[in-house]
Amino acid sequence: MDGSTVMDDESLMEEPTKGSVVLLDESEPAITLPDGVATIIDTLEQNGFEAYAVGGCVRDSILGRTPEDWDITTNALPEEAKSLFRKTFDTGIKHGTITVRMSGKSYELTTYRVDGEYSDGRHPDEVRFVSNLREDLRRRDFTINAMAYHPAHGLIDLFGGKEDLGKRRIRCVGEARERFSEDALRMLRALRFSAQLDFEIEAETAEAICVLHANIRQVSAERVRMELEKLLCSPHPERLLEAAELGLTGEFLPEWDAMLATEQHSVHHHLDVGRHTLVVVQACPLNNKTLRLAGLLHDVAKPVTKKTDKKGVDHFVGHPFVGERMAAGILRRLKYDNRTIQEVSRLVRFHDERLVPGERNARRLAARIGAEHMDALLVLKRADLEGQSDYNKEEKRARLDRLEADFSRCRERGDALSMRELAIDGQRLIHLGAKRGPQIGELLGQLFEEVVDEPEKNCLEYLEKRAKELMR
Repeated sequence: MDGSTVMDDESLMEEPTKGSVVLLDESEPAITLPDGVATIIDTLEQNGFEAYAVGGCVRDSILGRTPEDWDITTNALPEEAKSLFRKTFDTGIKHGTITVRMSGKSYELTTYRVDGEYSDGRHPDEVRFVSNLREDLRRRDFTINAMAYHPAHGLIDLFGGKEDLGKRRIRCVGEARERFSEDALRMLRALRFSAQLDFEIEAETAEAICVLHANIRQVSAERVRMELEKLLCSPHPERLLEAAELGLTGEFLPEWDAMLATEQHSVHHHLDVGRHTLVVVQACPLNNKTLRLAGLLHDVAKPVTKKTDKKGVDHFVGHPFVGERMAAGILRRLKYDNRTIQEVSRLVRFHDERLVPGERNARRLAARIGAEHMDALLVLKRADLEGQSDYNKEEKRARLDRLEADFSRCRERGDALSMRELAIDGQRLIHLGAKRGPQIGELLGQLFEEVVDEPEKNCLEYLEKRAKELMR
């Protein structure tokens, strides 16, 4: 497959907007095109072409949301469009897309096209440029993403996208199984849009996902990760339940399905592991990738560590340690960067630490997890508490409040919370006679332990004196 492109020589047989203009109600937000979008459309039209804003920007404008990006579709070929603008980039020129740079902003401009066969279930083997807007819109995934807008012609809605917005539903353009067979990632995108917009997935569309869910294996881990992360960081991460019911997560995140199937018979819990996890994720800050991933994976090892005693009480001994390894493995499988893997797995490792108030204990915990992770850990601990039963809940919350206040005082006072904050360093120890190598690290560790217990000892005079004593 080379992604080649051919030009359709079929001329425009009908006015693409005929019978498709939909007027917005007065109660609905007006669509205001950014100056750059309006200029691009005007420039193309002045040179004999047509152009429309299209896709998500139109959808979001109708919903009263601020679009993140503005895409434009046109019947001009890429080379023709490039000749009309001073600064362009060949973003995806084989598929008809260029980026127009104007007034410091970028806009994607794509030629009307239809897709060829999808032999890999993800990418079209070729695309064919067409002159008809109708054909371009018909190839798109969901009706709410298949609308175009022109300030003079109005809203171009051929497939009922505006009605579906009103009914708050996700529905495929045309036949759902055909759309998902073309591009399997669209199944996960349906769940993601459902989570972001709080829409329901229309029955035929959901049924098609249920039938074709195994095709998600054809999609790269990077693309799956992007959609999963958007779903997880949305206002409705509970759509992960539906992702499991439709069979999707069983293909790329089977650990999640196992969590949903794991009961927790304990005074501390009233929900199974999966549903407890969803409460925790929802309690983590919106759009905070690290914390939402940590919330999702904090109890990932409970299904494999579960033991039930003679009284029927479930125990999950060691699940934070096993979970640290499992979380790192899952994130590597999803092609996350090393920093995210380290941060999330570390939070998973420490999420179940018993909290003992007191400034000394706050400093010790910060030293163990790393002071830079302490704020995130406290947020995760508070979120974890939200998903638990009412058993001793107020006492647990009060203990967490006290520890958080203790840590804040330590930080505000400037207590050393990592070895980097010691008043002495390795070079100074060498000057005092320490041997290069392991002895340096051992000495710094011993000095740091003393400073954590008694922060007033973090002064160069004392640490030099103490280092000499330890080297004798």
